[in-house]
This record gives sequence, structure tokens and C-alpha cells, in this order.
Amino acid sequence: MNNLNEHQKGLLFVFIAAFLWSSGGLLIKLITLSPMQISFFRGIIAATTFAIIFRKKIFQLNRLTLLNSVFYAAVLISFVISTKLTTAANAIFLQATAPIYVLIFEPLINKTRYEKINIITIAICFIGMILFFVGEIKPEYLEGNLVALFSGIAFAAFFLGMKKNDHKYQQGSIFYGNILVAIICIPFLFSLEVLTICDLWMVTFLGVFQIAIAYAFFAAGLKRVIAVEASIISMVEPVFNPVWVLLGYGEVPSITAIIGGLIILGAIVTRTLIVGVPFVKGKF
Repeated sequence: MNNLNEHQKGLLFVFIAAFLWSSGGLLIKLITLSPMQISFFRGIIAATTFAIIFRKKIFQLNRLTLLNSVFYAAVLISFVISTKLTTAANAIFLQATAPIYVLIFEPLINKTRYEKINIITIAICFIGMILFFVGEIKPEYLEGNLVALFSGIAFAAFFLGMKKNDHKYQQGSIFYGNILVAIICIPFLFSLEVLTICDLWMVTFLGVFQIAIAYAFFAAGLKRVIAVEASIISMVEPVFNPVWVLLGYGEVPSITAIIGGLIILGAIVTRTLIVGVPFVKGKF
């Protein structure tokens, strides 16, 4: 690590963050708890870890911080639900459509014109999205796919809200978002019969490493690299996520889902390289 320059460290930090994010699919599949129970433990553990890492910074807030925390809570919960209901590949690739909604809604919010390349990117990504809903599909997969689409929309809203807010309030949105998740999920703990050691260590890993530590690496990396680089390296998450699930859980995504996911990721990366204005994806 000492032999790396600041730029190389930044690239490594962003990669580590994306690598940690990618662990979510496998662990969520393996944990025997319900989606809301997983969300509770992951949220409360992540919030605690966040408080230890960022301390006073997490208490800075304004109205937009609180609104963004609601969007973030929606992202966290819907991703866990969709991962349980559909394949991990479907869940992560459909959540990765968030940049498309940013392209759609940002001009409406800022009252600017739609760029031709953005329209083309949106059209290509919608073709990719359609592939997740063709062919034989289990009823629960359909429900999970729809929840994953909602997760992408919520992520886009969170992203736009974070762009509008001052950077110093970013940690607060993440902290309060996890607290909100825990509060929402408390009623579902009453149906919890047993919390095994195996489930406990996995939700702890999700809270500590997949959310809190990953964000710390990502934030440190962003200070050392340009946003375009961070955006492209972050695509490691949706690529690795279904791979870990395949190796550790034996879940094989459909061919159409793989093709659809590659179309979506390819369109987003290509647009980022051409325009130079990135979508910095991540769990923040």
C-alpha cells in the first residue's frame, strides 16, 4: 500500500468498496431470516458502525438530508426483498437501472433539454430491462423484478437528492437512512423464532462491511480519483454479485437476464466514457 501513489490508492479503495457491495446478494440468499428481519439487523449494525467511523459528521442534517434518508431506506429494504424473491442477477441488474431514471428526471427537475446521447442510452437500457420479463418466469420472480425496478427508482431519487444537498450532509443521510430502516422493521422481529450464530455473523458482515466500511472506502477513493473512474470501477458490484451467488448458492441466472444486464451495463459505461459525466453508483 505504501508503494502506491494517491491515484492508485483511490482506484484500489473504490474497487474494495464495490467488491464489498457485491457480497450482498450471496449473504442475503444464505441468511434464513425474512427480508425485513435482515434489513433490521443490517441497518442497526450499519448505523452503529457509521457512528463509530464518522462520529459528529453524521449528526449534521437539514430537510433534504432527512428526505434523502427516506429514499435510502427504500433502496436498502427493496433490494433485500427483491434479492429474496428473484434471482440475485435480476435484483442487482434492475437496481443498476437507476442512472436511466436520473437521465429521465434530471432534465425535468433542472428544466434542461434532453441530450441525444442520453435518449439513446435510455432506449437501449429499456430494451435490456424488457429481457428480464420475457420467457418463462416464476410468479415470485415477477414480483421480485418489480420490487427491484422500484429499488432502481428509489436509488435514482436518492442520487438526485444527494446531488442537490451539500456534501457535508452526506454521512447524515446514510446514518439516518439505516436508523429509519431499523425502525420500520422492528414489528417484524416479533415473528423471529431464533437467531442462529451463522445468521448473526452474516448480518453483522452486511452491516459492518457491505454498508459502513464499503462507504468509508468509497468516500476515501473519491477524494483521489475522478468521478468517471469511480463510476466505471463501481460496475464491479453488479458483475461480481451474481457470480458469488452462483458459486456459493448455486443460483443460475437466465440467459435473457445475463444479456439484459450486459446491455444495461454496457450502455451506461459507454455513455459515461463518451460524455465524461458519470453515474457514480454505489450503496453510499
